[in-house]
Amino acid sequence: MPRVQLQNARLPCPNRLIRPLIRRLQPYVPGEQPKVEGLIKLNTNENPYPPAPSVLRAIRSAADARLRLYPNPTADGLRYKLAKLYGCAPENIIVGNGSDELLEMAVRCFVEPSPCASARTPAGAARCMVQYLTPSYSLYPVLADMHGAIKNAVPLNPDFSLPSPQQLRRGSRWRFDAALTFITTPNAPSGRGYRTAELESLCRAQRGLVVLDEAYAEFADENALALALKYPHVIVSRTFSKAYSLCFLRVGYFIGHPELIAALHKIRDSYNVNGLGQLAAETTLDHLDYYSANFGKIRATRQWLTEQLTQLGFHVVPSQTNFIFVRPPDRTAHQRGGPNKAARTSGSAEDWYYALRERKILVRWFDQPQVRDYLRITIGTPSQARRLVQVVREILRC
Repeated sequence: MPRVQLQNARLPCPNRLIRPLIRRLQPYVPGEQPKVEGLIKLNTNENPYPPAPSVLRAIRSAADARLRLYPNPTADGLRYKLAKLYGCAPENIIVGNGSDELLEMAVRCFVEPSPCASARTPAGAARCMVQYLTPSYSLYPVLADMHGAIKNAVPLNPDFSLPSPQQLRRGSRWRFDAALTFITTPNAPSGRGYRTAELESLCRAQRGLVVLDEAYAEFADENALALALKYPHVIVSRTFSKAYSLCFLRVGYFIGHPELIAALHKIRDSYNVNGLGQLAAETTLDHLDYYSANFGKIRATRQWLTEQLTQLGFHVVPSQTNFIFVRPPDRTAHQRGGPNKAARTSGSAEDWYYALRERKILVRWFDQPQVRDYLRITIGTPSQARRLVQVVREILRC
C-alpha cells in the first residue's frame, strides 16, 4: 500500500497540466436551457417557428446509410447556393459550425497572440488586439482571452447607438489600426440597428480587419452585406440559427474577400460542418418565402409587444432583431385607471427577472454594469407575447 501511494505522488497534478491562460479564463455563459413543463422560454433568441416542412423532410430522409460517410469537407453545395443568392463567388464564402466557430477562427487567423515582443510598441500592440464595442456579444472577450490577445472594449453611446469615427477619435481609446474589430449589427443585447452608411464610414476608417456580425440581419430594415464585397478588409458573419430555425444543427458562414476566406480555410477543422446541417441549410435556401413570412410575423409581434410594454411603463430600446431590450419600471408610478392612480412595481430588472421566472416566463438578465437595468426578451409567438403582457400586469398589481 505505501508503494502505491508513492507511485501516485509522482503523478502530475491535473491543474498544473492546464495552461495558466486557460486556468484564468472566464468562459462564455450561454443562455439557460431549463426543462420546466409549461415554461415560456424567451431567453436565447430562438425562432418561435419551426423550419420549413421541406427542411424537416430532407433531414429525415438523410438519416440513412449516408451517416457512416464524411460530409463534404468545405460545404461546397451550400457555398454555391449562397454565392448565387448574394451575387458573389463561392470563394467569397466559408461555412462554419455555427458562426461562433468562424469568429474564433478569425481571432486565430488575423491576430497575433500577446504578450510578445512586438506588443511593446503601439503598432505592435495593435497587431495583438481584438477590439469591440460594448455592450455586445459576450463571446468576443472570451475569444480574445483564449488566444492571449489584447482586448480593447470601447463603449457604445449611452443610447446604444454607434459612435461615429469622429466621436471615436475624440475618445482616444479606439484603435483604427486594431488587428481585428468586431461590430455586432444589429447590436446584441440592445437590439438597436445601425444604418449601412454609418457602418461604411467606420469600416473605411479602419486599417485592420472588421467583422460585421450580422446574426440578426434578417429581422432588420437593412444590412451591410454589400460592404464585405466592396472592401477587402471587411467580413460579414451570418448564421442559420436565429432567422432560419436551425440552432440545433449549428451552421454559420462568413462572406469576404477571397484571400481572407482562403486564409481561414487553412485553419478550418476538417469536416467542420456536419452533413445534416449542410443539407438543412441548402434546403432552407430553396424555401425563403416561408421564412420571409415568419420574419414578418416576428416583426409584427415585436411591434405589438413594444407598444404594450411601453404603455405599462417600460422603456423599450428600438429593436431591429428578434428580441427587445427593456428597462422595467423601477419604483416608479405605474398608471392604473387614470393619471392620478398608481401601483408599486416590482423593483429592479433583477427583481423583474425572478418575478417573471416564478411565473414560468424565462427572459435574460445580464449582471453587467452597462446593462443590469435591462431585460432582454426574445420575440415569441403572439400567444406567448400576450401571456407575457398578462403576467407583467399581474406583477404591477402586486
